[in-house]
Amino acid sequence: MIGQIIVLDMVFSVDSIITAVGMTPHIPVMVIAVVVAVAVMLFAATPLANFINGNPTVVMLGLGFLIMIGMTLIAEGFGAHVSKGYVYTAMAFAAMIEGLNMMSRRARRKRAKPKNIKA
Repeated sequence: MIGQIIVLDMVFSVDSIITAVGMTPHIPVMVIAVVVAVAVMLFAATPLANFINGNPTVVMLGLGFLIMIGMTLIAEGFGAHVSKGYVYTAMAFAAMIEGLNMMSRRARRKRAKPKNIKA
């Protein structure tokens, strides 16, 4: 688990560096962008890991989003226009359904908990 977080931090740090370099020619701004990105990732790593461990279907939803975005980029690379409205609507609909599923599972777990019966 810790190894995964370290690798993800490194990947996203490189992404932040590339983004900062593309946005500004000033080195202090680049350094601040990287430091802030790493700090946010380290701060959010444990709560996100706990959330994902408690909701494994969110991982599949995220994978579905990545595949959809990847296919959209490939299609656009071949010259086909894909309306962003369709992509965002599909993502919002899927996220809404997953939210409803999470609420349903939480309610089901609450109902399934044994109640303390006093005699």
